[in-house]
Amino acid sequence: MKIKSLSRKVMVALIDICICVVVFAGTWFVSNVSSSSVKIGVNETVVCAVAFMTAIFTCRFIFRIYKNVWRYANSKAYLDLIFSDLVAGVIVVASLHKTPYYFGIWQSLVAGSFIVFLTLASRLIYQQNYRAYNTDLKSVNKIGVAIVGAGMVGTLLAQELIYNEISHYRPLVFIDKDPSKIGSNVLGLKVLPENEKTISTLKTMPVQEIFIALPNASKDDIQNLYSVYGQTKCKIKVYDFFNEEKDNNTQKRTIREINIEDLLYRDSIKIQDKDALKIYRDKTVLVTGGGGSIGSEICRQIAKLNPRKLIILDIYENNAYEVQQELIRKYGDSLDLEVEIASVRDRVRLEAIFKAYRPQIVLHAAAHKHVPLMEHSACEAIKNNVLGTYNTADMAEKYGVERFVLISTDKAVNPTNIMGASKRMCEMVVNCRTDSETVFSAVRFGNVLGSNGSVVPLFKKQIAAGGPVTITDKRIIRFFMTIKEATQLVMEAGAMARHGDLFVLDMGKPVKIVDMAEDMIRLSGYRPYKDIDIVEIGLRPGEKLYEELLVAGENLTTTANQKIFVEQQTTLSRQDVEDKIAILLEAVHHAENGINTDGIKQAMKVAVPTYKDPDEVNANTEVEEMKQAEEKNQEIRAEVNA
Repeated sequence: MKIKSLSRKVMVALIDICICVVVFAGTWFVSNVSSSSVKIGVNETVVCAVAFMTAIFTCRFIFRIYKNVWRYANSKAYLDLIFSDLVAGVIVVASLHKTPYYFGIWQSLVAGSFIVFLTLASRLIYQQNYRAYNTDLKSVNKIGVAIVGAGMVGTLLAQELIYNEISHYRPLVFIDKDPSKIGSNVLGLKVLPENEKTISTLKTMPVQEIFIALPNASKDDIQNLYSVYGQTKCKIKVYDFFNEEKDNNTQKRTIREINIEDLLYRDSIKIQDKDALKIYRDKTVLVTGGGGSIGSEICRQIAKLNPRKLIILDIYENNAYEVQQELIRKYGDSLDLEVEIASVRDRVRLEAIFKAYRPQIVLHAAAHKHVPLMEHSACEAIKNNVLGTYNTADMAEKYGVERFVLISTDKAVNPTNIMGASKRMCEMVVNCRTDSETVFSAVRFGNVLGSNGSVVPLFKKQIAAGGPVTITDKRIIRFFMTIKEATQLVMEAGAMARHGDLFVLDMGKPVKIVDMAEDMIRLSGYRPYKDIDIVEIGLRPGEKLYEELLVAGENLTTTANQKIFVEQQTTLSRQDVEDKIAILLEAVHHAENGINTDGIKQAMKVAVPTYKDPDEVNANTEVEEMKQAEEKNQEIRAEVNA
């Protein structure tokens, strides 16, 4: 490779020598053949040529001009070449202007200009021919793409795709809103305006994918662009940062798929008071359920805050092991990490862990959360969720924990299932401890995208298998948030909590599950109802059509974060809560090996007065909203059949 590179540099130098010889021979010829009164002798021509060539090549070596790989050269390389030759010309003129061999200012200027011009031309011709040859040779099976954004980022992306030999893409056109760019060419690619005509044009071109290369694109921008360019039936991707952590020095841009998180119908929730997170620094932090979707992300966030010790507690060893290994790879010995395999239902084991580590902050994420499974195994929901939270809260008080944060759910609001009702009981368990030295609080949020058991992984598997995508009811509406948002809420709430606080999140507008399914099918490059069908399978046990708004009514107070509120609730006494737990445990005791759930449900209605049967709630759902949803489904079907 070095020999090949050296031979190329020698070839370039020989071409430059030939250019100099041709220019000075031409200068001598023109001055002696033309009618010009200024005649230049052979000796003067030779001396000036040698002087110019010596100065030019010396300066080019000093300025490392021949270090450039000209087939990939940018504007800086060409500017360096011009500057180098300018310096050489000044040196020659300064050296020869008082000698008999001086050419004359105009002849020197013309000769120098021709040398620079022909040198630049040779480089450009070589570069363009090389690129054209390689583009034609290797673009036969490449994917045609349109790039939205003809600015610096879009141009750099196009250069990478064009000149990278292993690139699988071939840019065909730019799209931009800047009037000064529309109609012009960038890197030989035409810049089209962002309008309906361009959508029609793209449909006629061999464009298979569209890349969004806008550095400051917000979530709303991506949603709008996805909506606009989705009409082309092309796959849409984003040229975005691979690592979103701003403090990571290895951050780089990469082409990524648009994911369902990008299409959330609201702005992302961000931590507003980062100083509040300093409470986790140099503290011993215990995360129960630390191997789960939320728990593992909490562990990652805590690890970045330099805790004294991080303890991961989980009953499922495989998940705990994966999180442990990930944190060890990233932090090594700088993170004091312990993993304990235990169940929060085991009070003796739990006490041994609290006694050994004396955690100062507890983030309680351990819970059974699958609605249909808990309807069938209601006893386990009581034992794991309610009793597990009770045990953990007791140990927190006994061993002097400073802060205890319960991870709750929007399904605890007017619950229609055992899981939601059990989490409402968990909220009561922590909210009643207002007289404790430990600051107890709860954080309530909606469905978490991408978490274990959520619809997103299920839909992805169904789409990958060719469909159909199954949803329980096309009228269903849910509130969604990302795992990162959920953990940020937990972290910030834990930092700002006071005794008995119940934090809720303004999650914006709810999302129809059928809309999410359609978006995910399109994101995968398929057409809903044509390539992959969406099929209703009926509501699952305990399932609501609509979740209540988390942020509604007058019983809320604001916090420093405008998206986080504190719900004011009537606080029960410890005795009241223990009486309710006793009712539930009695029902568990009388259940037939945990299979018969009727008694559990009756006991839960006594313990949680807001718990109702799903049929009763769904029957009272607004008829107009259901009607509109059904009309939309019929319109989609009619469009598909047409």
